[in-house]
Amino acid sequence: MSRKRCAACDELFTPCRNVPDQAFCSKPACQGERRRRWQRDKRKQDPDYRANQAAAQKRWRERNPRYWRSYRQAHPEYSAQNREQQRERNRRRGLSDTAPSPAAIAKMNEYPGKKAVESGTYRLIPVPGPGIAKMDEYLVKMQVLSDGYASPAAIAKR
Repeated sequence: MSRKRCAACDELFTPCRNVPDQAFCSKPACQGERRRRWQRDKRKQDPDYRANQAAAQKRWRERNPRYWRSYRQAHPEYSAQNREQQRERNRRRGLSDTAPSPAAIAKMNEYPGKKAVESGTYRLIPVPGPGIAKMDEYLVKMQVLSDGYASPAAIAKR
């Protein structure tokens, strides 16, 4: 059988005769890459698989709540490298090098205002956010509609 180039390491290998479409050689690193690519593609194409993976990760995080804190303490070089990478991402996004607001970096679930929003009728208008990390919520601009329903033109003037 003819030799093929490995899709991971780009070296020539002889595929198994029972697997004519084999694209990866048998090196452990290449097999790991094959599995990673399969899983990435499966998550993109299969919503059930994606949901099951997310649920499994959530259960693991609930069982190991202090894992990342302990890991960062045991591996200070990881934390230093992560901080430098975050600074670079901030520079590319045009954010401050020193300390961008937490809302620009991570998911924020809490209302940041000190005063509670008064009850009433509100118009929700989607606004693109400056965030870096995944957001589960919609970022909205809220305007109180007083004296009945104001026209969109009147609201735009405010």
